[in-house]
Formats: sequence, C-alpha cells, structure tokens
Amino acid sequence: MRALTAMLVLLAAPWATAQELAAARPLVVVKDATLRLGDVFAGAGPNAGLAIGASPLPGRRLVLEMPQLAALARAHGLSWRPLSPRERVVVERPGRAVPREEIEAALLADLVRLGMEPTAELELGPLLPPMVPPAAIVQVATEGVSFDPASGRFAATLVVMADGMATLRQRLGGHAAPTLPALIATRRLPIGHIVGPGDLREVRLRAERVRSGSAERPDQVIGQQLHRPLVADAVFLTADLGPPTLVERNALVTMVLEAPGISLTVQGRALDAAPQGGLVTVMNLASRTVVEGEVVGPGRVRIAMGATPVSR
Repeated sequence: MRALTAMLVLLAAPWATAQELAAARPLVVVKDATLRLGDVFAGAGPNAGLAIGASPLPGRRLVLEMPQLAALARAHGLSWRPLSPRERVVVERPGRAVPREEIEAALLADLVRLGMEPTAELELGPLLPPMVPPAAIVQVATEGVSFDPASGRFAATLVVMADGMATLRQRLGGHAAPTLPALIATRRLPIGHIVGPGDLREVRLRAERVRSGSAERPDQVIGQQLHRPLVADAVFLTADLGPPTLVERNALVTMVLEAPGISLTVQGRALDAAPQGGLVTVMNLASRTVVEGEVVGPGRVRIAMGATPVSR
C-alpha cells in the first residue's frame, strides 16, 4: 500500500510543475494606462497585479518580443519557456478619435476673439486625430493661438485631457476661409418646376464657390419656376428663376374682353408663354385675329376693348 502511494505522488509531481508554468498571452487588450504582469503572462501567480510599465496610448499597440518576455519572466521569478524563438505578445489599447468638430469648436472662440469672422470655415492642415480612451470624459482646449486676419492663417496648440491618459498637446495650423449664405437643391429638379420649401436647403459655402447672382434667401426661390434643370446640391441662381408660367405656348385660353359695363369671353390660342401679369399674344379662334393681352390667371388673358391687332 505504501509503495502504491509513493508511486502516485511521483506521477503527480510533474503535473503539478506543469501547472505552475506561466504562458505568454499572444494578444492582450488593456483598458488602463498601466500594463501589469498578469496582462502579459497567464499563470503569473501572486505577482499578476504588479505594474511592469505603461500601456500603449489609446488606439495604439505595443509588441513585446521574446527577449523582452524572457527578461520579464526572470525578473519576476516566473517559470516560462518560449514556444518558439519568434514568440511575442501584442498589447493593444482601444481608443476613439476626438471628433474634428470638437477640435474646431475649441479653436473657434479664440480665433473669433483675434478677429476671425464667426462664419468662416476652418481648414485644418494635415491632422492626425488625437486618440482617447473610448468611455473617457474628454476636455478639449487650445493655447498659444495666433491669427493673421489678412491671410486667414492661424496656429495653435491643441490640449486634450481625458481620464486614463496623460494630457496630450498637439500643434495645429490652418486657414480660415470666408463663407457666404447660399441655397442648394435637396434633389434633382426638372426645368419648369415650381420650387417649394422642401426643394432647398440653406447653407454657407466658401466664398470662392458662390457665383455672383446666387440666391441667398428662401423668399427669392420659393414659388419661382426653374428655367433650367438643377442637380442635387446645385446652387440656386436668381437668373435661372422666374414667376410661374400660367399660360403655356399653344395652349387654349379664355380671352376676356372688358370695357365699362361689358365683359365678353371667347376662346383663343396663346402664341407665347407668360406668367401672372405678363403680356402674351393670343389668336382669337373665331376671327383668327391676333391681339396682345395680360395674363390674369391660369389660362385666362384679359384683352382691352378695341385692342390693336398684332401682325405675326
């Protein structure tokens, strides 16, 4: 019986030793700014929570090659054997980019204070967005801001503060471009279309993109008729708009002949197109006489009594 017990102890000893061997983790995802022994090695034992260095910056990665892993294992008394000479550990830290809009908002107040128009469009130079921990509360500010009103050039230092990372400072530079109000089409609009409120959107565009004669206010566009088609996002030009046509060329119309105490109607054919209040030549279908009248409504043309015939 004693011999059997001794044999079981001998068989169990190698298994217990194998259980105590540490293993390097091929891929590690950390959330904290501190990298710990247990992040890199499984089976690190009581020293698992020991800090061994800084984690990568948010959104970055750190690679620990086999010699570094061996040095860490020796320094902390871990029983670790590499599986191959190329064994390594990749440490990644999640991050999110600070939105460009937040960076521009931080710049705006200082630039306006230095003379920039509040409606200017900020054109930042090459920008590598700062990365912060995904769930961290972030504060964005600027310092050392300079602005040249003549050229529109600006420079500043961006300051990003977030939980779980050191304060980050990054140099910025760019140009402030003046903008002008404009109206653009929300969809493709055909020729002859009467523009409604849903057909346009108010925007501000860089001044060099706004042509002379561009419409600036909705009242310049709504209710007007297009003289040429527009594609989506095209700018409305006042030259391409006019009052809606109430009488179409070659359409049948009602000719209203008016005089004091007299009102007669006769059918005619419009020889031109015209809007409300416009003048149009009309042929009396009964007499074949061509006269000029004023459009007073859809398909209605008022003819002054005794109007002189028009030669065509």
